[in-house]
Parts: sequence; C-alpha cells; structure tokens
Amino acid sequence: MLEIANLSHTYANGTVALHDVSLSIPRGMYGLLGPNGAGKSTLMRTVATLQQPTAGTIKFGEIDVLADPQRLRRTLGYLPQDFGVYPRVSAYAMLDQLALLKGITGSAERRSVVETLLSQTNLWAVRHKSIAGFSGGMRQRFGIAQALIGNPELIIVDEPTAGLDPEERNRFLNLLAGIGDNVVVILSTHIVADVADLCPLMAVLANGKVQLEGKPVELIDSTRGKVWKKAIPHAELEDYQQKYDVISTRLFAGMTIVHVLADTKPEGFEPVEGGLEDVYFTTLSNLRRAA
Repeated sequence: MLEIANLSHTYANGTVALHDVSLSIPRGMYGLLGPNGAGKSTLMRTVATLQQPTAGTIKFGEIDVLADPQRLRRTLGYLPQDFGVYPRVSAYAMLDQLALLKGITGSAERRSVVETLLSQTNLWAVRHKSIAGFSGGMRQRFGIAQALIGNPELIIVDEPTAGLDPEERNRFLNLLAGIGDNVVVILSTHIVADVADLCPLMAVLANGKVQLEGKPVELIDSTRGKVWKKAIPHAELEDYQQKYDVISTRLFAGMTIVHVLADTKPEGFEPVEGGLEDVYFTTLSNLRRAA
C-alpha cells in the first residue's frame, strides 16, 4: 500500500503544483487522471524520490519515502513522461547496463533478466537494433522493460501512451495489464480511455488537488441520468453554452455533438448511457464553475 498524506509542493517561482493531496493506493492498477498542468508529473516525481515536497508524507509499506528515498529506489520502477537513452546502443546492451546499475552483478543472472524482459515486452526480435531506430511504441515498451528490472513492487508510468498509434497503444496497455496484479502500478495520464480500460480504482487531479476518487464503475453510475446529448450545427454552439451546462463537445459527420449536465431532460436532447469521459468532464466543468 502506498500512502500519500497532505502532500503539497510550491515551486520557487510561487507556482503551487500540489495542495494537500492524500491518496491510499493498493496493489493493482491505479489511474491518476487529469489535464496537462494538473500536477500529475510533480506528484509522480515526488513519489519517485526525484524531488522533495514542501509538506506532507509518503509511505510505501514500512518505507518512509521522504526520509529514506534510497530504500524505495531499490523497489521502484519508473517510466517518466520523457526519458533519455543512448540512441546508438542496442536494446540488449542498454538493458544489460541498466541491470548492472540496478545491482544485478552476476552475468548469468543479468543475461536471464535481460532476455526475459525483452521477450515480455515483445522486443526480442529487435534486441540488437539501436534504440534510435525504434518507433514510439517500441521506445515505450523498452521504457517498461527498464522499469521492471529488479522485480519492483511499485511501478510509476507517466503519460505512457501519449503519441502512440492505436495498435501500439493496445499493445502497451496489454503489457501494463499483465504486470499490474501483484504490485502497485500508478498510471498517470490525461487520456480517459487508458484509465477506463485498465484501472479498478482512480482519482482525478486538477489544479493540484484531488477532485474525485473511487471506482470507475461507481463514478459512472453517479452521473447516470444526468448527462444528455444532441447534435447541433457548430455555429449554434455558443448559444448552447450560454443556455446549458455543456461539459464536452466533439465533431461527428460535420455536426457538433454536445454533452450537457442537467437533472431533467432538456428539450431535443437524448440520454447518454454514461462513461468515464462524462465523469471526468463533469468534474472539470464543476471546477471551472466554482472558480
């Protein structure tokens, strides 16, 4: 169990990135959903011991993360939003070096670890290819391979599917799902579908605060019967935004599909079955309205 309590962080320029964040994260996949600039990366970097918060505590089992960061690093796997590698080094050689740095000094053990991870991430066929020639999805799978060195008990992945094509995204999410049962895996993302597909528990972080937390299925039920949709000409969108609580819009077949939040059915609208996206946009809409 990862316990984050009353965590706050203010940068030197006065920007408040986190404000009194408290989360209890059990084993399994946990989704941290929020828009860009919500504070997700700051939270992930803090949990990963890359920066000290202004206030608060973080505990992972018996480990006091802030007091003993080195102890957490021994059991941490981290895939940041942007990570650097030596581009002309092969995947095999890079993983071998990283395993050595992780403390796997025996050559036979290291060979077994590297070969297992390359197979697990479906990179065995390109193990001797330089990482510079990898596609975006292959780089992300390599990132997971390096994060899994040493059988970590806490894995953090920050915006892992941003920029991936649909096929690579599915391959990557299937890989994450396969490792998420027996360890704590935090999936930090602004892509609602990633959380909906993978995570039995989630939280929404916006403006540096936890705005919503729970099980996606239960959160979806909470908006059932309150979200309505209608296809309108795009030129009428501003009128609808003034008249209704519009939580999201999207284009379809030349029309604009608007989703609105209302306790009763607005004239001309039809009910939306409901999904995590509507929960997310409703949360952000309520936040904007309260500002």
